[in-house]
Amino acid sequence: MKPRITVITIGVNDLEAALRFYRDGLRFATEGIIGEELEHGAVVFIQMQPGLRLALWPRKSISHDTGVAPGPVSPTEMTLGHNVDSREEVDAVMTKAGAAGATIVKPAHDTFWGGYSGYFQDPDGHLWEVVWNPQWSG
Repeated sequence: MKPRITVITIGVNDLEAALRFYRDGLRFATEGIIGEELEHGAVVFIQMQPGLRLALWPRKSISHDTGVAPGPVSPTEMTLGHNVDSREEVDAVMTKAGAAGATIVKPAHDTFWGGYSGYFQDPDGHLWEVVWNPQWSG
């Protein structure tokens, strides 16, 4: 197995609300909800960088497809990292996320390792870190 990820699927409670947050609020390009004609098939795909898509899929559909019973949601199981080119861009993305309906859980701040970052949660509780890492710039 090559160490490669092509789709990150996050479970959502309300697919239409998740679509509005990501498409209308964060301005992520998407065709919208597809697969509604299939039982448990409704999904949203968002093209990230080349070779990577973010999928929004109802938690109930993930449970049905995998056979794994839904458990308690824990936002600290993982974070999605969005690296940007400057401190100012961190602030701009955090402001945009807040305006789109995200919950700002940790405002942008200087980090102990020399960068600058903040955290927000989408409407389903998924944690996003917006970060500027000076070692990754330029």
